[in-house]
Amino acid sequence: MENRPLISIVLPTYNRLKSLTRAIDSIKIQTYDNWELLIVDDISDDGTQEAMEELQKCDSRINYYRIKVDDTPGISKYLNYGISKAKGKYIARLDDDDYWCKNEKLKMQVEFLEKNPDYVLIGGGMIIIDEEDNEKFRYLKNENDSEIREKALFANPFTHAAVMFRKDVVESIGGYKNWLHAEDWDLWLRLGKVGKFHNFKEYFGKYLVAGQNLSFKYQRRQAKIILKIIKTHRKDYPHFWKGYLLNYMQLIYTYFPFFIRKRLQMFLYYFKRKHF
Repeated sequence: MENRPLISIVLPTYNRLKSLTRAIDSIKIQTYDNWELLIVDDISDDGTQEAMEELQKCDSRINYYRIKVDDTPGISKYLNYGISKAKGKYIARLDDDDYWCKNEKLKMQVEFLEKNPDYVLIGGGMIIIDEEDNEKFRYLKNENDSEIREKALFANPFTHAAVMFRKDVVESIGGYKNWLHAEDWDLWLRLGKVGKFHNFKEYFGKYLVAGQNLSFKYQRRQAKIILKIIKTHRKDYPHFWKGYLLNYMQLIYTYFPFFIRKRLQMFLYYFKRKHF
């Protein structure tokens, strides 16, 4: 591409310096290098500030923001803050405990969006790993727009760490809403009302499912919020009742005894991502 558009990568973080460094390393080795990284730190106290301030001195593409946005719970405020500071035409997302494993990820996605102006959101597959970086399983999402819409209310149709979207379109629909969970799923469903979807049949990153994010603490609250999001978009996508029933069963699961949930958790995690 003669005029390569700028990509803004939004990466929120809190007290995960080791994995954050790994995530940043996976960005720096991308073959597409016209990017800026916006690290939004919720006042970490593990040395993140010192490390990131030093890093941005060495690479002008890295921007570090240490800010307590407000006391509203949830991650949406940090994502919206990052987008508001972004200068890029496109936004990519990465979390501090995940990292990209395909060096051409940004190149493939920006070229697709440049050639297909009617598409607003694109993603890809992920590899699930544990804390020792051992692969648990991998999955690909539904590929074309019609396939994605058919199951958009069954499960989250995109993985946050694999997406790229148009900044101007996201801003025009109000950015991330303040859901405590599944704020990304809600944004995707709203984006789908103004443009088209696509998922590459490629494994773009590695997604950590371990002690810190395979949590049982908020499962019930999360399940209830997902049902609210599905109801909000019931007229926008097909198969509402099937999607609602599937996710209502997930809510019922949260009432099972802890030892049962712990045994079933990885299987259910696998089942939903492999089939929806």
